[in-house]
Amino acid sequence: MGLFSSSPRSVRLDDGRPLRTAAVGKPASMWSDGFGTLATRSLQVIIVAVIAVALILGMLQLTVVVIPVLLALIIASAAAPLMGWLRRLGIPSVFATILTLLAFVVVLGGIGWLVVNAVRDQFDELSTQAQQGFQSVLDWSKTLPFDIDQKQIDEWVGSATDFLTSAQFGSGALAGVSAVANFLTGLVLMIVTLFFFLKDGPALWEFLIRPFRGGNYDRAVRVGHKTVQTFGAYLRGTAAVAAVDAIGITIGLFILQIPLALPLGVLVFVLAFIPIVGATAAGTLAALVALVTNDLGTAIWVVIIVVAVNQLEGNFLQPFLMGRSMKLHAFVVLIALTIGTVLGGIVGAILAVPLTAAVWGIIQVWDGPNTPARWARKRPATEEKVDTVTAD
Repeated sequence: MGLFSSSPRSVRLDDGRPLRTAAVGKPASMWSDGFGTLATRSLQVIIVAVIAVALILGMLQLTVVVIPVLLALIIASAAAPLMGWLRRLGIPSVFATILTLLAFVVVLGGIGWLVVNAVRDQFDELSTQAQQGFQSVLDWSKTLPFDIDQKQIDEWVGSATDFLTSAQFGSGALAGVSAVANFLTGLVLMIVTLFFFLKDGPALWEFLIRPFRGGNYDRAVRVGHKTVQTFGAYLRGTAAVAAVDAIGITIGLFILQIPLALPLGVLVFVLAFIPIVGATAAGTLAALVALVTNDLGTAIWVVIIVVAVNQLEGNFLQPFLMGRSMKLHAFVVLIALTIGTVLGGIVGAILAVPLTAAVWGIIQVWDGPNTPARWARKRPATEEKVDTVTAD
């Protein structure tokens, strides 16, 4: 055995017994300790955050394409049960798609006609009375026993007015789509995309996930199914909830003999597609109109009716229609709405919640049909008891 041989040398004592030596392990890696693990996880989080920011910025630059495609995907998801029913009747896919598109146009056109005819002739009066009601609230605030800085209130009102009338809120999400040509381009793109999503949606997704194999393929299939299910349930449930809100509040306004009850009910329906904030804004507007046209007591009754209807749909109707898997905490909804409004204006506020719900739904099926991602799973009760005993 040579001096430079790579084979292990056997060393023996004088009596012939082999010398036992401790095994020499590999040197510890600088990434194997606690700080190394923390650094690795931090680097992974930074990479994911950078990719997410890059995707968001890229989508904001391509809103003329992104927004129509997202709207088409949500509408196609909501129409998936109708498409499945038509196909089960033996109707060819092309004709089923055309029938579904016609139904969508009829429903959307009917809603648009109702909104325009209800609000068009009375919008100026509604706006004037709302402004008068807001001014009445400001005048009432001056009579309170404690001092209120009127200058600060004026600055808040001015800031809110500037934001609501700015391009960032009204058309910032559509960065140039206010032009008629760009709007028509987006509309045509949405219709064409919706047609292909309805007709060939499963085949398109199958083509996109073709490179995946084994468990990754199964996960991609679950992600696609869960996304469609979430978008569809959200749009159908939100439309039903908005209709119930509008009908309930409108009936209450008619009982209280509030002028402009029908336009207010239509606004309730439209604003209800923005969760939490939309219903609150519509109720506030109705209360301001009641304050001007009637009295403070009637305005209080309007607030009570709005709160009662919202509690009814939030605690009973919404969970029934959307399912508990769609249930997002109110804090998460508010954060999503804030981010969506800042990034995308009105359209961002409308799309923020369904996108957040879809992401949460994907997490719930990441490791299996009913198995959330590892970090999102609830800890077993036994582990919690062990931790409690250890802490004691």
